Amino acid sequence: MAYTMAPTVYLSCLLALLVAGLAQDIKDSLWEKDLDPDLLKLKQVFELFRAQYDRSYSNPKEYARRLEIFAHNLAQARKMEAEDLGTAEFGMTPFSDLTEEEFEQLHGHQKITPGETPGVGIKVGSEVMVESVPPSCDWRKLKGVKSPIKQQGNCNCCWAMAAAGNIEALWCIRYNRSVQVSVQELLDCNRCGDGCKGGFVWDAFITVLNNSGLASEKDYPFRGSLKRHKCLANNYKKVAWIQDFIMLQNNEQTIAQYLATHGPITVTINMKLLQQYKKGVIKATPATCDPYLVNHSVLLVGFGKTNSTERRRAKGGHSRLHPHRPIPYWILKNSWGAEWGEEGYFRLHRGSNTCGITKFPLTARVDLQGKKAPVSCPR
Repeated sequence: MAYTMAPTVYLSCLLALLVAGLAQDIKDSLWEKDLDPDLLKLKQVFELFRAQYDRSYSNPKEYARRLEIFAHNLAQARKMEAEDLGTAEFGMTPFSDLTEEEFEQLHGHQKITPGETPGVGIKVGSEVMVESVPPSCDWRKLKGVKSPIKQQGNCNCCWAMAAAGNIEALWCIRYNRSVQVSVQELLDCNRCGDGCKGGFVWDAFITVLNNSGLASEKDYPFRGSLKRHKCLANNYKKVAWIQDFIMLQNNEQTIAQYLATHGPITVTINMKLLQQYKKGVIKATPATCDPYLVNHSVLLVGFGKTNSTERRRAKGGHSRLHPHRPIPYWILKNSWGAEWGEEGYFRLHRGSNTCGITKFPLTARVDLQGKKAPVSCPR
């Protein structure tokens, strides 16, 4: 318990230290005999971080490098919080000792550059009519839909985990059957053969179609190593399958309406701000989170608006947001474990294409012909 509570206490001290610029040139001064008291506080916070997230480093030089990165990241977190237009809070996370480049390499997938489209024939969901959108939707409230938060670790498989989550949710909604499908099968049998080296959601769906379904997570469990594994798709019984998949129009009203009437969908976003994210609604500008450079796939499970009590506090305890101005948001399920963010979830502002959420909204379709019963998202 001490390790979960103490970082919050010391974080305020560290942020003050960073603001004053006292943590600059840490690498050069860390090993001097007469350490500044504030640097001792920084080391104390860093030790708490290491204990909480089980970090160890090979030698003193690497320790000093990670400490410098840690200080830089917390300074960046404070800057992000000052720039954010929503209620988001940024600070110490499981990724606070990684550079931005390392974080991107380990936890996203390759960037989809401007103008690039999936290299497969995907049906655009033009048949989806924008009808009235309910004020809120949260598929987690429907029994069986809320599956455990996945942990991709150092495997670049967010694309596979998002696709698996999409299929699991749709099967539960349509057929009242809770299933957990094999992410490892998607990695081993991916048509591009990349496994933990990366991929895209449409690759996962094509793999499911090619294999006529997916085995269960229990039969074909996640290993997640960078080592290539043989495809074992034919060794196990299929527990879920799809008819096809579509890409929705890049319109947030269309996405909300489809989400509320069909179920969770996958989206691919720019994950730049997620490394330091703790909680709240991220409302970024294109300058702080480029909507064209998307590099991380997640599952969109709902939407809503903040209430008057949810507003970030500025220095001196004053409210940063007007108490009567709710912020519309999306609810997204990540694959970085339940200790990250809001118990594994996070929220993005809805209505401004924050971090490129409208770029590639994809979903499988599991309806059998003649069995398209209407569904309704819990509010």
